[in-house]
Amino acid sequence: MTKIRNMEEFARLSGISRPTVSKYFNDPSSVRPTTREKIEKALGEFDYRPNIFAINQNRKQTRNVGVVVPYLADPFFAEIARNIEQRCIDAGFWPILFSAHGDQKLENDILDSLRSLKPAGVLLAPLGRRSDKSEIERFCKDVPTVLFDSNIEGVGKAFIGSDNAQFVGQIVQYLCRTGAPPCFFEMDPVNPNANKRRNAYLQIMERLGHNPQVLRVAGTGWEFERIAYEGALQILDAGQHESNTVLCSNDRLAIGFLSACYARGLRVGFDAGSAMRVAGIDDHPFSRFTCPPLTTVAQDYEAVSKRATQTLFRMIEGETPAPDRLEILFEGKLVMRASA
Repeated sequence: MTKIRNMEEFARLSGISRPTVSKYFNDPSSVRPTTREKIEKALGEFDYRPNIFAINQNRKQTRNVGVVVPYLADPFFAEIARNIEQRCIDAGFWPILFSAHGDQKLENDILDSLRSLKPAGVLLAPLGRRSDKSEIERFCKDVPTVLFDSNIEGVGKAFIGSDNAQFVGQIVQYLCRTGAPPCFFEMDPVNPNANKRRNAYLQIMERLGHNPQVLRVAGTGWEFERIAYEGALQILDAGQHESNTVLCSNDRLAIGFLSACYARGLRVGFDAGSAMRVAGIDDHPFSRFTCPPLTTVAQDYEAVSKRATQTLFRMIEGETPAPDRLEILFEGKLVMRASA
């Protein structure tokens, strides 16, 4: 099979003009069926595959869409990124995925790299409190950008996320109806969602007439399960928890707390023989497989990813999301399992 080095050589050997070949690779449906058939036959005869990325970059507007998350190893971000990626592909865009690994400098470097890639738009889940707000503001002015998951107040034209106050209110009321009012287990917050969840817990407990108790364990970074496990052991050993019901700020912390209960021989569940009830928030992809399966509030991955991508595609087409900044929050759904 003849090896072809570039599009010019392929056009010459296939007997089709270079502009027509280029037009085909930009959009196969834009050329006549007979021409498309001829090009595809030539592709079968010659060893040539175009550099689609280079073709993309030469357009006035590329079909690249940047997707930036704080930490891709986190199953929550992996799941929502998977949803977003597929929606971009289905819409004819080429998603390029980045992970900031919880580092502000890396997040800034990613934004600089994206500028050079000339993306049509970007879906950005920022670090939050650790983000360089001024840098993200500048980026949003340069590139159509939709923030998701973690909100930075007043930045960009649109934010799509989850209603953390509704999440917490729903599960606290459930836990209070079915047993002892919960204490709240958290680590040093890594994004605004953690603060919103704690504040919502305090408000709903006071509204229901219960004394709130926040148990914060020291720890930074994204090793949530380890931080929770080590911190929970200290709390359990010292008897610092005033309630046998524990609501964790997220499911990954709850997984660590469950492991600590197991290590101390404490049975978790809502039956009469159980010593503790443990619940989380997010419906982490692994939460149904913990032992016991974790009671939680499910994020609406589908709704968040669908609305975020739809909003970005409209921005790319020149539509303004709203006269002011668009902010949409989706409610969660209580998922009752055996842990609480």
